[in-house]
Amino acid sequence: MDRYDYVIIGAGSAGCVLANRLTEDPQVKVLLLEAGGKDNSIMVKMPAGVGSLISKQGAYNWGFWTEEEPNLESRKLWWPRGKGWGGSSSINGMIYIRGHARDYDQWRQMGLQGWSYRDVLPYFKRSETLEGGGDDWHGGEGPLHVSKASTPNPIYKATIEAGRQAGHAVTNDFNGFQQEGWGPYQLTIRDGQRWSAARAYLHPAMGRPNLTCLTGARTTRIIVENGRATGVEYVDDKTKAKHVVHADKEVLLSAGAVQSPHILQLSGIGDPEELAKFGIPVVKALKGVGANLQDHLDVTMSWECPQPITAYSLRKGIVKTLMIGMNYAFFGKGMGRQQFLESGAFLKSRPDLDRPDLQVHCVLAIMQEHGKVEVAKDGFTFHVCQLRPESRGRVGLKSADPFADPAIFANYLATDEDRRAMREGVRMMRHVASQAALDPYRSQELFPGKEIETDEQIDAWIRKHAETIYHPVGTCKMGAASDEMAVVDGELKVRGVEGLRVIDASVMPTLVGGNTNAPTIMIAEKAADMLRGRAALPAEDAPIFEDGQAAA
Repeated sequence: MDRYDYVIIGAGSAGCVLANRLTEDPQVKVLLLEAGGKDNSIMVKMPAGVGSLISKQGAYNWGFWTEEEPNLESRKLWWPRGKGWGGSSSINGMIYIRGHARDYDQWRQMGLQGWSYRDVLPYFKRSETLEGGGDDWHGGEGPLHVSKASTPNPIYKATIEAGRQAGHAVTNDFNGFQQEGWGPYQLTIRDGQRWSAARAYLHPAMGRPNLTCLTGARTTRIIVENGRATGVEYVDDKTKAKHVVHADKEVLLSAGAVQSPHILQLSGIGDPEELAKFGIPVVKALKGVGANLQDHLDVTMSWECPQPITAYSLRKGIVKTLMIGMNYAFFGKGMGRQQFLESGAFLKSRPDLDRPDLQVHCVLAIMQEHGKVEVAKDGFTFHVCQLRPESRGRVGLKSADPFADPAIFANYLATDEDRRAMREGVRMMRHVASQAALDPYRSQELFPGKEIETDEQIDAWIRKHAETIYHPVGTCKMGAASDEMAVVDGELKVRGVEGLRVIDASVMPTLVGGNTNAPTIMIAEKAADMLRGRAALPAEDAPIFEDGQAAA
């Protein structure tokens, strides 16, 4: 049996961070297991490749489907999840958002010491190099390169100005002093290339003799002996041979919000009633495994553009498309360098909220069904998503077969508040789109269409068309000792199992207000210090906009 100090399951955003930080100590021997392959496709490297990667199942996308969603006309929803080095950071929209400061203060109020905004801010900063240099809120020397929106397309500036004309705030930095308002996005792009967690953390560590990376290695279970995780069983994708590797110190599960609970359940760690349905012996009873699933639901509102300046005209036809790819591949230039999504907003659906509960992504294309459906018109789209849903779902088993997909039940729109917020978001975006700043770039409303007007009609349209915007969390939630549904504690240790931690988006107790890649990287940075026995980085106080006060 091969032996390592640490065995990391999953080379996604968290796994790449852990592989790098742990092997900084030359005395520590690490194995990184990844079911997918390397991130060597030009489609991963090229920002414009995002649409193709998200819309199709393949080498870089697990391509899951949910169970029937009762509040969305019993539809099964497409759930892309990253596969291979970098995980979802190799297929995502490259938006760098941390969430609101108060999201992390909420974690602390749930009894999770060391997870407040002032505690996690230093780890965000350690991970980051912001274009132009760091400040009170940003790092300037980290491995993750973050650029500022720079594409000159006039629609981006027009949407921000339209937001101002509609009465909303404007901000220059969603991750700084003020999240609320319309503004430009920061992007995990460097010199026209996607800067995934693999590019930032894994590639620089590959030359270290104490790091072994296996691809095509599908984890089938975690081995637990006498209450301690001692190793991992995996199957080689090519030979179909079963292997067992031993972890002398710890097994680190970083397979993401869908597959981390699934692997725990296959290993006999979970709700005994759920495990019994599939004949899986109980190794450790933890009712919370797979529960508490939260995700951002999204609707796409689109308007036709009277000018040929959006993605449709810019890459219309096979010749243009091929030229974009060739120009990028050979010269690193052209439209391949952009992901067509550089402005947006964080807004409140009602004034009494203490932080924004809606996020808007502005895309220079008419988006339908994750880009699976191409609309042959120039136009732009407002993605509107609710940031803090009350609805809770779960990830469970369909079979004891480790190669079977998990059962994903998101349970979207299960509460009145979730439905109200989404409906209000639609109305707010119509108001923004009607402003004078967008007059040169906006003609008819294509989706939902002007005939969709009443509350009942808007609700029905949302039920028919809403989709995920790819931010599932919470299925191995972190919690205080008093929380019976917590799967891990504040040090990310699995309750009742020695030598096992979960380190990824699944540990978030609540969904942060924004895209989830940056918070996942932060969690892994913080966990790496825990694993190495190092003191946490000193807390930092940086003011935030709300109430004119610093974060609590």
